[in-house]
Amino acid sequence: MLHRYRRVLALPALRRALVLGFLVRLPVFTGGIVLTLHVVSALDRSYGAAGLVSAAATVAIAVSGPWRGRLLDRMGLRRVVVPSIVVAAACWSVAPFVSYWPLLVLASLAGLFVIPAFSIIRQAIIAAVPESDRRTAISLDSVAVELSFMVGPALGVWAATVWPTSWVLFAIQMLGVAAGILLWVVNPVIREEAAREVDDQGVPVETASAVRRSAWFRPPFVAVCLSAFAATLVLGGSDISFVAALRDFGTPASIGWVLAVWGLGSLVGGLVYGGLHRSVSAFWLLGGLAVVTAPMALASGAPSLAVLGFVAGLFCAPTITATVDQASRVVPADARGEAMGWHGSFMTAGSALGAPLAGVAIDHVAWGAGFVVVAVAGLLLALVGAAATSGRARRHRAHRAQRSEDRARAAATV
Repeated sequence: MLHRYRRVLALPALRRALVLGFLVRLPVFTGGIVLTLHVVSALDRSYGAAGLVSAAATVAIAVSGPWRGRLLDRMGLRRVVVPSIVVAAACWSVAPFVSYWPLLVLASLAGLFVIPAFSIIRQAIIAAVPESDRRTAISLDSVAVELSFMVGPALGVWAATVWPTSWVLFAIQMLGVAAGILLWVVNPVIREEAAREVDDQGVPVETASAVRRSAWFRPPFVAVCLSAFAATLVLGGSDISFVAALRDFGTPASIGWVLAVWGLGSLVGGLVYGGLHRSVSAFWLLGGLAVVTAPMALASGAPSLAVLGFVAGLFCAPTITATVDQASRVVPADARGEAMGWHGSFMTAGSALGAPLAGVAIDHVAWGAGFVVVAVAGLLLALVGAAATSGRARRHRAHRAQRSEDRARAAATV
């Protein structure tokens, strides 16, 4: 395992992509929680109103994913990132200082033109390593994601308690703009075999021929995206269930460290999965994630919930890593930007659905029902997906065996 990680970390392009990934995702994870705090505190609105802003921005981001990804394939990184930087700077230089409804509109507009940082970083990670080391590299990227998730919101909440939320939100979003500028400057390679042109400054620019969507948007790719959707549904529902549980225990101050333990489990699981010698089906990992999520409903306090959360976290990063890895293998490199955009949109949709699904269960039953309902949904989708994909794999193996047998007979006849 250590040998595999040493091998991929020896590649400068991968190290550069990992650092970029941590930096550009930090404002993303921080901005969401600070935006909620700003709506509730500075604008004196309800949590429902804050959720509406987050939902509107989430829908806009989900819609923009495939569109921005396709532009990334056709036009290259720099030409796509520049308009996003301009729109983000314009929207977020105004949004923190206006009333509720203008904020909602500006946040949605910024979401439509969001910098496709997740897609860019994942493509850069994939392009930086040989195909045999792809899963290990993606697992390292999942570690960077977990670190951003663990550090960003904590810093954002702390800053919001010290300074006005409007200025904190402004500063965070300007850091996001700076991250976009950094992406433009570094211009990481995002395709292994893309043709290169040279811009006015003599810097290589990647170009790609248009690939018809019908050539790759097929059942294997859709199945992987559905597994990503189900995984984030489980994670999104678990997130709100953690908060409900700790509030019911009377220990809301424990929310931060319990979630950090959950994230630590994910980090450890991602590292272990990346060091394995063979990959595992995303649907099998999704089933494992669902199975270990349900027992968190049995927690009796913050310590036991943290322990159960650590165990559940062991399957989080591996499941997401498997979906990214498998999605990258069923699409051509020249269409990977749009494919990663679709993959991200499915993940966003799953996360957006998971929270209200668990919330309804919590409101009508108890906090434990939040964990159970998303676990059951995830397990059902995992079983259906595993059955469908295993049947397709068996037919594929049978077809290959038949072709081999036919060739052998033809050779014997000759």
